[in-house]
Amino acid sequence: MKIILTQEVSGLGTPGDIVEVKNGYGRNYLLPQGFAIAWTKGAEKQVTVIKRARSAREIRDLGHANEVKAQIEGLKVNLKARAGDGGRLFGSVTPAEVVDAVKAAGGPALDRRRLELPGHIKSIGSYPVSIKLHPEVTAKFNLNVVQG
Repeated sequence: MKIILTQEVSGLGTPGDIVEVKNGYGRNYLLPQGFAIAWTKGAEKQVTVIKRARSAREIRDLGHANEVKAQIEGLKVNLKARAGDGGRLFGSVTPAEVVDAVKAAGGPALDRRRLELPGHIKSIGSYPVSIKLHPEVTAKFNLNVVQG
């Protein structure tokens, strides 16, 4: 099945890319979630408009991404989570909670889908977290999970 991506999908492509995916993946996930549209000749013409806008935005965003990276890497991010006696959390830390913790620490609003956690965070401690701000810029910071 040929589709045109409207949003970035990790491991698949960026907005405006025309990709071939399995029928079920496209029909049951990408199209209903709004990550893609079905491929047609008319839609392919829209791809050029999307790509032109993306290229103009990327050039402008590279400098901005470096500024945001410097801002994020200078933060001390603490996340309060409910935990038991042994330091084990009730549940696990989600990317949305990490984004909220960064914002609470004085950082910018981030997209939770670009966040890369080091596996499932299920206990108290310090964890390295990275966020892909731009295809060429990745910011890394330490997340301190404390009992709250």
